[in-house]
Parts: sequence; C-alpha cells; structure tokens
Amino acid sequence: MPASPAAYTTLFSLQDHVVLLTGGYGHLGRAVAAGLAAHGATVVVIGRRPETFADVFGADAAAEGIHLIEGDVADTASVQAAFRTAREQFGLPSVLINNATYGKGNQPEALTDEEFAFTLDGALGSTYRCIREILPYLRERGGGKIINVASMYGVVAPDFTAYEATPQFTNPPHYGAAKAGVIQLTKYFASYLAADHIQVNCVTPGAFPSAPVQQHPEFIRELERRIPLGRIGRPEDLAGAFVYLSSRAADFVTGHNLIVDGGWTIR
Repeated sequence: MPASPAAYTTLFSLQDHVVLLTGGYGHLGRAVAAGLAAHGATVVVIGRRPETFADVFGADAAAEGIHLIEGDVADTASVQAAFRTAREQFGLPSVLINNATYGKGNQPEALTDEEFAFTLDGALGSTYRCIREILPYLRERGGGKIINVASMYGVVAPDFTAYEATPQFTNPPHYGAAKAGVIQLTKYFASYLAADHIQVNCVTPGAFPSAPVQQHPEFIRELERRIPLGRIGRPEDLAGAFVYLSSRAADFVTGHNLIVDGGWTIR
C-alpha cells in the first residue's frame, strides 16, 4: 500500500534535525547553511573565525537557525570539543556535512613534500577525522547521515587548456587526488556503517568560482564553454543537493556521489 499523500509533503523537512556543517561560512558553505535552515534544520557551523561568521550571517543568524561553534578540523581535540559542545547545546546531531578544506601549493611540478601532505590532510584527513569523531553521537541517536564534499577533479582530470591565460588558477594534483579519496572514503564508510543505520554520501561540485575569481572574465569564459549548461555554478545551485541528502527523502541512498556540475564530467 502506498504511503498517504501527507507523508510526501514532509519528505524534505529538516524540522527537529541538528546538522553540523564544517566550512559553513565560505563561498558555498553559506548557501548550504541557508538552504538547510530554510527547511527547518538547526544548523551548527563548525569554524575557526567567529568574525567571518558574523559578517556572513549577521546578527539574526541564531533566529534563522544558524549557529557557530568554534572548532578547527585540522585538530582532533578541537573537533572533539566542538562536537561535544554542539551535543550539549543543541542535542544529538542527525547529520554531519564535511565541507571544510585547506591546502597550499599550486604548481604541479613544484609542490613540496610539506605542501602535498598538508593538502591531503586538508581535503581527506580532515574528512576522516570528523567522521571518526561523530560516530559515537550518531550511534547514540540510532542512526543519521554523513555527507562529504568532493570535487569534479576527484572524478576527471583537469583540462589544462582552460588555464593557459590564467595559470594562477591551475588545479593542483594533490587536491584532486585527495578529493578522489573522499569519494572512496564515502563508499567505504557507507558499507561499514550501514548496519548502524548511518547513510554516507558525497556531493561533488563542478565549477563554482568565488567572487574574486569571477573578476577574471577570460577564465570564466573558458569554464562556461566546457559546461553543457553554458554557465558557471551559483552557490544556490548546490544547496538542494544537501537538503535532499540530509532529509528523509534520501533514507534509502548510501554510498552515492551526487555530481552537481552543469554536465562538465559527462563529456
């Protein structure tokens, strides 16, 4: 027997859900936070810069369901403290979104060992660190969802002709390698945690250049002509993927990599 029509009206509701979001006040994270809050979630941004959070979300952030707890995903003790504080202040989380990343070094043939290791940790190690530390809370709750964030360059290699006029934007090898690792880590933990009723999925954004990058129109044109939909991504284009994967609508989805790239990777 099919569910009643009323059951479908709340498929995407996040009312009474606590969502922990790392990297929640950056170019893409702020749209993700706003989208989740608009669907009823209590969004707890884990970040190192309260002044940036205040600049992005303003004085009404808490009233809109978006809160900040200070934490550094590069440091295990800091992650543990942030998750513990979130549990004390807002209750058990139902969703963790691993969006934060850090790295350095750009030129493919000139990365130092330290730059390579630092970026691997920033994109992949930090994701694992947060997964490991959230598990006691999700198990205490009886289940939940983990959403990791990869990149189209974890799926395909860069087209280096796109960077000929703007080599400063060349995508480096350690970043793509780490993001490919995030996709595999997602599949691994989707299998490992299935018995705990924890779904683990991944969102892979395509070209979503930040405002400073958009000040280089020749580079934006290079991106646009490689995207079948003919334009770069806007942050709000990404928010729905996280609402979906956080919600009851995705209860039977795990180990999936949801690519939001305007079609870049299909060619």
